[in-house]
Amino acid sequence: MRIGALVGCAAVLSLLLTACGSDGDKDNSSTPLRPPPKVATLGPFVGECGHVTDDEVRDIAGLGQVSQVLKNSVGCNWQSAGFNSPSVTFASYRGSPIAREKAWVSTQGRNPQTIDVGGRTGWQALDPTGEVCDLAVQLDDDFFEWSMSFGFFAPSGNPCDRMHKLAELTVQRLQ
Repeated sequence: MRIGALVGCAAVLSLLLTACGSDGDKDNSSTPLRPPPKVATLGPFVGECGHVTDDEVRDIAGLGQVSQVLKNSVGCNWQSAGFNSPSVTFASYRGSPIAREKAWVSTQGRNPQTIDVGGRTGWQALDPTGEVCDLAVQLDDDFFEWSMSFGFFAPSGNPCDRMHKLAELTVQRLQ
């Protein structure tokens, strides 16, 4: 009797194991479980500091004396002397979604407006006080951003107008 139960149990176990296995008649290799990852298309090279010189930043941003306080492989920052002084920042983003940056700017109380810079689309956002502007331009799957904060000692005018001029230089000098 034991042997009969053992044989019956083995048969059930065998059926269960074959039911859990793959269907030998179907080729499942052509049906991926998830789509392949998207490979970002590299945009044009924006150059070190957006292909803009310290003198151009000083003149266009209206900062007077300016010092470059940060320079690395993805960005640069210039500041005037003094506490809470005006500053300008350039940043380049490879394979990063411009929409994420736009969403972050929106959470800071700035309302992004669609713009065109040298035939390239982007957006600019001025904060309600008129003291901070972020401007981003799409380059294939990449984008770059110019940002200006007026600080306590603000030059006159709209910081977005100044950032637009710097962005135009960057687009003109793309490689």
